[in-house]
Amino acid sequence: MLAIVLDPAVLITTFDPRSLIYFFDMIGIIACSVSGTILAKHKNFDVFGCLLVSIVTAIGGGTVRDVILDRHPLFWMVDMSYLTLITLSSLVMQIFFHPNSRRVDKFLKLSDTIGLSAFTLIGIKVADSMGTNVPVALLLGVITIIVGGIIRDMICNEIPLVLQQEIYITAALTGGVLYFALRNLGVTDWVADISAMSTIFTLRMLAIRYDWQFPTLEWKY
Repeated sequence: MLAIVLDPAVLITTFDPRSLIYFFDMIGIIACSVSGTILAKHKNFDVFGCLLVSIVTAIGGGTVRDVILDRHPLFWMVDMSYLTLITLSSLVMQIFFHPNSRRVDKFLKLSDTIGLSAFTLIGIKVADSMGTNVPVALLLGVITIIVGGIIRDMICNEIPLVLQQEIYITAALTGGVLYFALRNLGVTDWVADISAMSTIFTLRMLAIRYDWQFPTLEWKY
């Protein structure tokens, strides 16, 4: 009989459920699941189509991040709370959200912004805990949030939000830089966490409210 022996230390790839960062992670999971479901529902996907889009939106970026970091087993395979929350939040949204609502775009951008704030921080903290340097940690923080959104938009036949002129990655990087700056100043972890997330959320919402966009690069001759 084949026996597989696993090192218990290898299995610790999720956060302590009692920690604040685990709470932030769950917020990000729900927010991204909701954003995926809203867009899929608006595109008239069926129940399982909406569920599929919500799953790839919520865990796609984190999965790519962990593969890059060789961090295994994958977090959502160890802790079933992730898939449970995704499924429940997606089903609730499918039942109560009307696909032709005028507020589709507002709901989508709000949930996406909440996910952006939470997952950027999660990605940075995971990368930092694996011993990466600051630029790589920032990059993996961005990867954590953009990959799921890109897959979501491609499945739903939309131009990925991150490829448009909106202030998106800039907000994530600004919050990430603030997080490391506060850490270097000796600020308590939870203060640095909340400050980084608040900065990302505020910048993104202001960009949406006032239509802040990056200009395209063009050489006129």
